Amino acid sequence: MENQQAGIASTAQGGVASPRGFRAAGVSAGIKANKGLDLALLVSDVPARAAAVFTTNLAIAAPVVVSREHLARSGGTARAVIVNSGCANACTGDEGLQVARDMAAETAALVGCPTEQVLVASTGVIGVSLPIDKIRCGVPAAFRALGADQGPQAARAIMTTDPFPKESATQISIGGRPASIGGMAKGSGMIEPMMATMLGFVTTDAAVPPPLLDRALREAVNDTFNAITVDGECSTNDCVMLLANGASGVEVDESSYREFVGGLTAVCRELALGIVRGGEGATKLVTVIVTGGATSADARKAAKAIANSPLVKTAIHGGDPNWGRLIAVAGRAGVAFELSRAAVTIGSIVLFRNGRPYDEAAPQAAEYLKGKDLTVSVDLGAGRASSTVWTCDLSAEYVRINADYRT
Repeated sequence: MENQQAGIASTAQGGVASPRGFRAAGVSAGIKANKGLDLALLVSDVPARAAAVFTTNLAIAAPVVVSREHLARSGGTARAVIVNSGCANACTGDEGLQVARDMAAETAALVGCPTEQVLVASTGVIGVSLPIDKIRCGVPAAFRALGADQGPQAARAIMTTDPFPKESATQISIGGRPASIGGMAKGSGMIEPMMATMLGFVTTDAAVPPPLLDRALREAVNDTFNAITVDGECSTNDCVMLLANGASGVEVDESSYREFVGGLTAVCRELALGIVRGGEGATKLVTVIVTGGATSADARKAAKAIANSPLVKTAIHGGDPNWGRLIAVAGRAGVAFELSRAAVTIGSIVLFRNGRPYDEAAPQAAEYLKGKDLTVSVDLGAGRASSTVWTCDLSAEYVRINADYRT
């Protein structure tokens, strides 16, 4: 392919069915007690190259097991993804595995493809049996509802405690020809993916060779879905799946790889930030920037420690510019740290630097913390590496949601 200049357009309205050759649907199969949308179907008109990243939790849900098996058996090819909410189908034994396999088989029969070309995902309460009779009734209804304009319905059907659906789309240009990337995600609690309850589904109408597709997904996930945390919990069901069907006629190779990754990362970042904004009980989106790390791994580890600290998150919720909590977390994060060269900044307001507090700036920082989109920065004073992680505040509403989750 010619090495021509390529570009990325800004993210725009759209979602998982925006790329050409993809259709989606969201219906109610009666899995949720409130009879809300709870079954989503995503179909590519032609076989698509597929890549995925899955939870690192050792308590692996049945759909994760089945999707891994299918990707291996199909050589990384998929025609459809079937997703239910309202039940995680996790810790459900052999019965749960059979239900996940039946979900794939029912979908494959309607789509007209081998069973191994169907990927499966579930989200909801752990340890509850997923009723296959409701799936068998719901899948045909979802198939009949498929449409290129039904992405919003699919995005709503995968929600559990999410306060709003998460969708994103963008367009890239390679060799002067346009290709689209779109996606949807769900997640509100149990969020620190570490793979990658969080699910993400991304599509593109570009043609991408399997090695590049897998590499691009992992690179994009590392700086988006793997850089968010709501509560430090890693679910049994986390996954991000990427399908590329080539319907645009645009081909991605090494010369255009960076442009493709740029577009993919833009879509994944918008979805990931949507998850944090919609975190259980969240009222603020918090960007945590760590600089001065001895290594990139150190900087990421410290950023995650700060973003997961209940003391930091509750202080931010209350609008308390307690820089001591930030310094204390950085110092116990298990990474190289030099207090005499460390610094804490809230917004653009310096509260601690080179061993000296600037408490006279606290009222200004408190005023800044009344906002909804916040940035806190910590310099470890140990090097030049940096990392950015996104989190949210911790409120009493988070406790209420999770205390009442099953009741």
